[in-house]
Amino acid sequence: MERSSLLVPASIDSHSREPETTGLDQAIARARAALLGRQGADGHWCFELESDCTITAEYILMMHFTDEIDEDLQERMARYLRATQVQETHGGWPQYVGGAIDLSCTVKAYYALKAAGDSPEAPHMRRAREAVLALGGAAKSNVFTRILLAMFEQVPWRAVPYLPVEIMLLPRWAPIHIEKMSYWARTTLVPLTILCSLKARAANPKRVDIRELFITAPEQERHYFLRGGLLNRIFLGLDKFARTLDRWMPKSLRQRAIRKAEAWFLPRMNGEDGLGAIFPPMVNCYEAMILLGYPKDHPARKTCLRSIQKLIVHRDDGSAYCQPCVSPVWDTAWSAMALIHSGDDTATQTAIARAGDWLVQRQELDCRGDWKAQAPQAAPGGWAFQYANGYYPDIDDTALVAALLHISDRRRGQPGQHAFNIDRAVDWMLALQSRNGGFAAFDADNTHYYLNAIPFADHGALLDPPTEDVSGRVVACLGILKRDQDRDGLRRCIDYLRTTQQPDGSWWGRWGSNYIYGTWSALSGLALAGEDLRQPYLCKSVDWLRTRQHPDGGWGETNDSYIDPHLAGTNAGISTPHSTAWAVLAQLAMGEVESDSVRRGIAFLLACQQTDGLWSHPSHNAPGFPRVYYLKYHGYAAYFPLYALARYRHLLNRSREQR
Repeated sequence: MERSSLLVPASIDSHSREPETTGLDQAIARARAALLGRQGADGHWCFELESDCTITAEYILMMHFTDEIDEDLQERMARYLRATQVQETHGGWPQYVGGAIDLSCTVKAYYALKAAGDSPEAPHMRRAREAVLALGGAAKSNVFTRILLAMFEQVPWRAVPYLPVEIMLLPRWAPIHIEKMSYWARTTLVPLTILCSLKARAANPKRVDIRELFITAPEQERHYFLRGGLLNRIFLGLDKFARTLDRWMPKSLRQRAIRKAEAWFLPRMNGEDGLGAIFPPMVNCYEAMILLGYPKDHPARKTCLRSIQKLIVHRDDGSAYCQPCVSPVWDTAWSAMALIHSGDDTATQTAIARAGDWLVQRQELDCRGDWKAQAPQAAPGGWAFQYANGYYPDIDDTALVAALLHISDRRRGQPGQHAFNIDRAVDWMLALQSRNGGFAAFDADNTHYYLNAIPFADHGALLDPPTEDVSGRVVACLGILKRDQDRDGLRRCIDYLRTTQQPDGSWWGRWGSNYIYGTWSALSGLALAGEDLRQPYLCKSVDWLRTRQHPDGGWGETNDSYIDPHLAGTNAGISTPHSTAWAVLAQLAMGEVESDSVRRGIAFLLACQQTDGLWSHPSHNAPGFPRVYYLKYHGYAAYFPLYALARYRHLLNRSREQR
């Protein structure tokens, strides 16, 4: 098998004009034109990033917490929530399209709709209420939902974990410390400890309650916490003991801790891009500032509110929803990567160059973020996922952008043009390699797994351990760059990928759904790193992909595979453009350009291309947190199918030329 290379550009003027290639050329040209048409004036792309109903519901409830209700926006968001309710089956709201009802999603959506004015006797509200009660009532909802309900005085504070702000005063060696948590956990938790310690009370101007969602009256309920294993029981005991001591907490100590929490989040507020550049920390920060007495016209409070408002998407149907964050760096890098292989025309090359210029401007070269706790000697050099997130650059994005800049420079005959940017990025990235050889998204060795047993962590997503897909992206980057100084880090990461391969040949995917995404990420990296593609473990992976191909030639994967691994690579026979593109790209990396499996996958993509030149599918295609929270990257149906078609054309033409 021949090792595929990302360094050789595709050509729009390929010699082959057989019927199948002509149709392929036309499809690529249409997709390329559509993608170019979505590029921003400054050179970047940013597609919608949609989650489940909870972010939009929380936005409505935030307005009621602060008594800053925009009635028009509230109705638009309520329209979105009504549209996403699954009336025909369970009557509630799922974590992802096609998923089972989720109790916490449904409780939040119901409360938000009732706050927005929907009558509890309306048919859709009755249906949702019956579904909640059938699942045990709102008392069984998750920790984050119960904290929100406590602030709205719907449950007593004993219904939520004890989250004293005094954890800010703990030394770094303490078993529980914010630096031991993932970036998203610490940015969410720090302002939340203020809200919980001061027992924040929502303004709730319309005095909306949801007592009808409880089987036992909230103040009489005694079973808010599920008891798990021994470690969980120990933490529950400690939680109960610490709660009894809270009344004797010295006021001076609490005020000192509050000042430290405030001093922690204020520098990290990130302007109008927000704390952590994700919705939950932004909201907690905004509400904490209100609780601490920041007036409406305070610059920090106004900026924080603006960062939240910028996440709203207004749709043509009159509805609106709130994104959990935005993905411009990720979208721009993948869009440019797809275009690199789609044509040599001036418009395409200009677009790629503009994208590169935009990305270079967003490299973080100054801020020593929270990652410095694990890599104190490293110089900053990463890229964030969002427009700006200086304290929290993303290793996945950094590996992708560094590789893109190198490829783009080679393509234009200007190797080394961005050597400084690339070297800074890769040096920073390698400084955050974990001890097991793998790479996480934001930190090194963020593997204090016992923390997932504390009562606050019922979502099981308090940590950011190394993952196969991020590690595969790093391996791909290092394989493309071929820097001598990276050989040891590359070999250690390859060894990590070999040890994390599943028995069936696949790899798990943390940031995309799921084993198909993980397998593509790993195989692409291993091929570019120069692994012998004839090795049994790689052939086994290709065989696994082929066994998951559907009769229509495509692939799909349900998010249920995060719950039941036996569903890996399956989707009840339903194929999706993004999963098909990943499966095709994985096989192309393995040199399988002329295989029947790849040809059928390409035929599927050609057949489901839309009249606008792109692709779409309603499914959520990535987890925010596996088993807890899922995302729909609208861009995945734009650039990944184009990338797969363009790579296929280039490799097919090269294969025919070599005959």
